[in-house]
Order: sequence, then C-alpha cells, then structure tokens
Amino acid sequence: MDTKTIFMVFFTITILVSHACPSLSQKDVDDELLVNPGREMEALTEISPTSQDYNIYMLGKLPPKYLLYLNSCGDKMGPSGDECIDDVLREILTNKHASKECCVEVVKTGKECYMEIQKFIFRLYQFKRFASQVSFRTNQVWDRCSSEVETPLSSHHSAIELS
Repeated sequence: MDTKTIFMVFFTITILVSHACPSLSQKDVDDELLVNPGREMEALTEISPTSQDYNIYMLGKLPPKYLLYLNSCGDKMGPSGDECIDDVLREILTNKHASKECCVEVVKTGKECYMEIQKFIFRLYQFKRFASQVSFRTNQVWDRCSSEVETPLSSHHSAIELS
C-alpha cells in the first residue's frame, strides 16, 4: 500500500469512529467544574485591595439607572436573596444544585432580573475570568429552576381552573 492509500484508510476509519462514538471525538465541557467546591470556591469571594478597587471603579462606570434596576432585582429575591445568589453562583461554577427554596426566589424574581444579576456578578473582579464560560450554565440554572418550580404550580393552577 502506498502512503496516500494508508492515509485515506486511516482518515475514513477516524471519521466512522467519530460518528459512531461522538463522545470519543469531543469532550463535554458543560459538565466540567469551573471551580472546585470548598476552599477554591471560598477563595473566589475573598476581597483583596486590588479586586475592591477594580469593583469600585467598575461600579462607578455603570449608569445609575442600571444600578437601581439591579438593586430592585435583588429586592425581589427577598431577605434570602444574597444566600440564593451565592447558591446559584455555586451551581454555575461547581455544578452543585441550588436549593429548591432558592429556585423559587430566582423564578419569582423573573428571568430578566436573574440574567442581569448574573451578568453583573461576572463583571466583578473575582468572577470576570469565567464570564465567557458561564452564559450556557446561567441559562441551564434558570431552565432547571423554572421547570422545578413551575411544574407543581402549573398542575395546581390547572386543577383550580377545572373546578
């Protein structure tokens, strides 16, 4: 066999194997942890003088109306809002599901507010390095929470409408 034939056979086999077993040809990056739970996750929330200066500067550049909007979004989450934001952030970065209670708060807040809060968080110095990787996961968390929360409510509303 000549080199060209060997190359064509190898190429054909590679194509067939990658179509038959797609998991061999690509890695599913959506399931990978961006941050290890525990100490690495805790270290992200530690504020250094550099990160604090950056965050203050970044906040100063945002329009006041936008900051008011974000504040009202946070208020919609109620008294456990900060904990829920942390819970959701942990899910986005470590794949550890946020609690059902937080999902209720997230859904109550609404998708637009939820997405803006997440967008803002990933502008902060501690989290900006993940900004390009979290868009899909942010949507996944919303989808999971909304389906988990709205499914029982939908069946409850249909039962009320039928009576």
